[in-house]
Amino acid sequence: MSLFEHHVAFVGALRSAGLTVSIAEGLDATAAIGQIDLIDREQLRAAYAATLMKRQIHRSTFDSIFDLYYPPVTGVEGVDVKPGEQRQQPRQAPPPWEIDNPERLAIRDGLREYLLSGDDQQAQQLAREAMAGFGAVPGTGTGGSGRPSWSPMTVLDRISPRTLLANVLEQFLNGQDDGGLAEQTARTTIEARLRRFEQLVEADARRRLAEQSSAEQVARTGVRPSLDNVSFLGASRAELAALRREIQPLARRLAARFAIDQRRGHRGQLDFRHTIRASLSTGGVPMQIVHRPKRPVKTDLVILCDISESVTSFAHFTLLLVYALREQFSRVRTFAFVDELDEVTRFFAPGADVVDSVTRLVSEANVTGLFGRTDYGRAFDLFERRYPEAIGRRTSLLILGDARSNYGDVGIPALERMVGRAKHSYWLNPERQRLWDSGDSEASKVAKVIDMVECRNLAQLSAFVKDLA
Repeated sequence: MSLFEHHVAFVGALRSAGLTVSIAEGLDATAAIGQIDLIDREQLRAAYAATLMKRQIHRSTFDSIFDLYYPPVTGVEGVDVKPGEQRQQPRQAPPPWEIDNPERLAIRDGLREYLLSGDDQQAQQLAREAMAGFGAVPGTGTGGSGRPSWSPMTVLDRISPRTLLANVLEQFLNGQDDGGLAEQTARTTIEARLRRFEQLVEADARRRLAEQSSAEQVARTGVRPSLDNVSFLGASRAELAALRREIQPLARRLAARFAIDQRRGHRGQLDFRHTIRASLSTGGVPMQIVHRPKRPVKTDLVILCDISESVTSFAHFTLLLVYALREQFSRVRTFAFVDELDEVTRFFAPGADVVDSVTRLVSEANVTGLFGRTDYGRAFDLFERRYPEAIGRRTSLLILGDARSNYGDVGIPALERMVGRAKHSYWLNPERQRLWDSGDSEASKVAKVIDMVECRNLAQLSAFVKDLA
């Protein structure tokens, strides 16, 4: 494969992972790499990042795919393999219960040194040695080839790097003021270095798998999507925390777009009388067109959200984003339910921290009744009886949930009446559309009454909220 073909494959993998890379940006990248020393891998990374990346949120995905297509080393043992040479077989890992194994102890000693020093080159070398010694899973290679597969979880389980935390923290603070702030800073530093080591182990596993199959296949199946394309329902704890940090910047970007759209659309209908008057000074030629000022009309927003365990993270992020943009609506009222319904607008008082409000909602809202299982039919019935005035002709109704009512009634008649009273109505479903109607899902039945939109990640959520406001 030529260098240009490799470049095209790399750009295609970035696009498949959710990064938007235009043809012009791809050409910019080829021009940039023509001006650098290709032997310097970090220069190459920087050139590609400067020309192909637009947002910091995509950096982790970019780095993972770059490491696949432009790996720092080759060969399963971390050394170059010349054509015609037979590749050395991976060493058999000792049983995980052999805690006194010399190889394991040597890696742990090296890891302890890295956690104290922060030497990234040492961390990379340790990650390669740990994967070579402990990461092979014999006979489970791709395609049933019988070649070994590589598992970062196996390495981390056998090396147990996090068991070093207490000992390293004590050494880190030795001879220092061990006050609360110093200890917290030390703990944060060590945690960051542990995460870096874990990421390097995962990267080395992907590199080895790519050598056995192809970088394209591993990029498609082994690289986490960019943060804004991570599914709410499948996100890890670290990804959920990163998504929360992204909410406010996203809200600011959306608010700026709304302001631009409003300025562009400030003109109302043609004011014929004033246009004719203005044309008298130009001999009757209407050189200046006058429009009536357009009155901005903000809609009310009513949100009904299922906060049962299966969809709670999706509901949280939707509420976080909507309330970060509350100024785009004249009023926002929120109702949460499982098998009981409660208005939770009180948790989102002006000036309150939205993340704290969502946390309080989960612990304090009265949303669980006798059975504690999602019951859409009961929730819609309670909403109609308790809050008949909530929906009016200027209301946008937003329902959040997976349309799974544990094989019970989803309340179609009540939903039809609610939709009939609202100006606009939408149902956001966090599941893939191909999973609708599987098991106890009543998505297609509900979609006949209300517009149902797939909303699995931050990118889809932000696109929907932009259209909603």
